[in-house]
Amino acid sequence: MRTDDLINAIAADAGTSPRRFAPALWAALAVSAVAAWFVGWSMMPPRPPVDPAFAAVRFPMKFVLTGAFGVAAAALAMRLATPGAALRPARGVLFAALALLAAAVLAELYVTPGDLWETRMVGQNWLVCLIHVPILSAIPLVVTLLAFRRGAPGSPTRLGAAAGLLAGAVGATVYAAHCPDDSPLFLGVWYTLAVGLVTIVGAAIGSRILRW
Repeated sequence: MRTDDLINAIAADAGTSPRRFAPALWAALAVSAVAAWFVGWSMMPPRPPVDPAFAAVRFPMKFVLTGAFGVAAAALAMRLATPGAALRPARGVLFAALALLAAAVLAELYVTPGDLWETRMVGQNWLVCLIHVPILSAIPLVVTLLAFRRGAPGSPTRLGAAAGLLAGAVGATVYAAHCPDDSPLFLGVWYTLAVGLVTIVGAAIGSRILRW
């Protein structure tokens, strides 16, 4: 078979290939999320009672934001793992997650007095966040990368980065249940940095193990 024929055959199969490894991905995410949850409960004490001023919106908003990035990362990774698949729909989901985070940050700046912005942004546990989110993301990252070895990515580095973003979102979701810092300003800085670190690690590892 000539190279052009092989490429055309792979592209023609792009519409059905996600079904081959999607079950493996969802199983991997479920198992790794449970494992990360147990690791989190063994490493960190339960969070203090939720501040009533934050309970109504800010505390649940953390899970909305981390979940939105998890969904966006999963959609992007599934596309990247499929030869010839269009990335535009997944990019749209990612941009929607970014817009949601930006809206939450802007709303927090609007309702919070300016002299409290820095306090809300720095929080109490910024260093704990930077350490624990990557730790809690380690198992999801390994398991997710193994699941994506069933795919045929055109860019192993980009797929690894998407897997890292997905694993980071899982780790951030687990950490959010323990973290007493609920302000979107804190999430926008420290959660983003922590998940970004996992994304970079995923890209580095994916560039090596996701080649085909």
